[in-house]
Parts: sequence; structure tokens; C-alpha cells
Amino acid sequence: MIRDFGLLADGTKIDEITLKKGPLEAKILTYGAIIRDFKFNGKSVVLGFEDLQGYLDHSPYFGAVPGRCANRIANARCEIDGTSYQLGINEDGKHQLHGGATGFSSRVWSLEQRDKASVLLKYVSEDGEEGYPGCVEVLCRYTLTGAGALRVKFTATTDKTTILNVTQHSYFNLDGSPTILDHTLEIAADAYLPVSEEFLPTGEIRSVEWTSYDFRSGRKLRRKATEKDVIFDHNFCLGEKPLGDIAFAAALEDSQGECRMEVWTSEPGLQLYDGYKVQVPVAGLDGASYGAYSGLCLETQAYPDSVNQETFPDVLLRPGETYTHVTEFRFS
Repeated sequence: MIRDFGLLADGTKIDEITLKKGPLEAKILTYGAIIRDFKFNGKSVVLGFEDLQGYLDHSPYFGAVPGRCANRIANARCEIDGTSYQLGINEDGKHQLHGGATGFSSRVWSLEQRDKASVLLKYVSEDGEEGYPGCVEVLCRYTLTGAGALRVKFTATTDKTTILNVTQHSYFNLDGSPTILDHTLEIAADAYLPVSEEFLPTGEIRSVEWTSYDFRSGRKLRRKATEKDVIFDHNFCLGEKPLGDIAFAAALEDSQGECRMEVWTSEPGLQLYDGYKVQVPVAGLDGASYGAYSGLCLETQAYPDSVNQETFPDVLLRPGETYTHVTEFRFS
């Protein structure tokens, strides 16, 4: 089913596509390739808005696809094949976050294909957009599977060497509680990336052993008495390069253990953001109020600022190559 979801200031129409299969239902927007709502057994498990204006005015990337490069790039600068590029600045007056002020998350994607359980969206990012070189064509396919999963597949090509690193930026809350602090999270990572005060990777890859970032056996998001200053907005290292086939990355369970979501991905990194800065002044889905910790993100992607860190996985896409990224959110 397709319905009109609103108009942008220039008159561009935004569509909402509803997908259904078994216990799953997803509502997808052509604006930002956003997952506006996602239901498991009739209950919303993501944060979102009921109207377009909420996304235009107040959204901290709810359900969107950030790009051309998700996460942060230090000083919004990079060097590609000996040429230096100044990218769009949209964080702290000097860095870039999630592709810039008008990244993929605030662009209109074209509807290419759809059926009852899947939709294919496309966006063409022109040469020079937000300072990036090359014209890039990106495809995003959302599919609800018979096994109870939301499958997200990105592919992309370019006509000039560029940076390409996209992700799915939904905020999850599996039981509708005011916060996710009593959800239990498991992350299959032995290492994480420490960050500076500006949340940029220091370049170190550090073991999670004996740290607050050890989620290997599962732990609550709620801070312990000794963790008052701990912030969860970090990349966890699943591999040293893209994994090829998808592998288990994380599992999230609600406070009562009644809903479980597993994350399987082909990507080498997983950014955990527990939503500590969320403060939305308007109502969300079903009139919900969204404050700090109201939802968390599990963003499968390459490591942050990889283009400026020699020891991090490569994020360059070259002519003749195809970028491929597959993630599944499996519900039970």
C-alpha cells in the first residue's frame, strides 16, 4: 500500500509504503529512505513521527539512511588519491556527521519497485554533493522475510573514487518503556574504538575486557554505580574488513525478556548509541514522548573517520566496484 505522507516546501510529494509479512509490518518513506514505523506482533519497536513535519524539524535521524558517509569525519576533510576535499560541516562548527547537513537522510529517494513484503528505493548523489567527489547511485532494498526478519540491502556504484559508508539509523525500543536502560544488550565484539571529547576515534583499537564496553555476555544499558561518566556512543569492532557473508553482531532483549531482536550484518563495525541526547519537543508514534534513552541505535557500518585513519577498514568506492552492505534485524 502507498499513501501520500506530505509535501516538502518545494512541493515534492513524499510517499509512505507499507510492507507486511507474518508478524512484521514496516512503513517506509521516500524521504531519507526512513523506516517510519516498524511493528512486531502489532507493537511498534522503533521511534518515529506521525507526520512529515516531525522529521523535517525535530528528527535525530529517526529511521533514516545517513550518507554519503555515516558517522563522523574529523574536520570534515579527507584525502583521496592525493587530492584533498573539504566536505560539508554540520557538527561542532568543524566536523561532518552522517554526510553533512543535506546528506542522504534528508534527500528524496525514488520508488523503483515494490510488492507486499519489499520495496526498492534509489538515490543519485551528484558529483560535488556535500563536497564529495563522484556521481554515486545508491539502491536500498527493505524486505520482510518469512523467518521474521527485516532485511536491509544497500548497493552502490560511482564514476569517480569516493567515500561510501551508509547505515540504517533506527532507534529501537522493544517494549515501549520510557527508556531502554533496562533492555539487555549483547554485542559480539572483542574490541571497541575509544573517542575524544568530540566523539572522534583516537585511532586506538582497545579490548573491551574489563571495561564498561564489554557486552559479550549481555548486560543492561543502565549504568552501574561506578559508571556515572560512561557514555555509549562508540563503534564496536566486528572485523578488520567487511565480513562478506552476514554474521551475528548483536542481540537486544526488552526488560521482561519477551521480545528479542538479533542483528546480523556484513559490516565490520557496529555503532552503539543509547540515545542519551534525545529530547524531542513533539509527540512521537501513538503520542509517545521521547526523552533521553527513549531508544537506542545499532548502526552497522564501517568504522568512523576511516578515511583519515590508516589502520581502519577502507571506505573508498572506486569506479567498476559495487558497494554491498546487508543487515538483518531478526525478531522473535
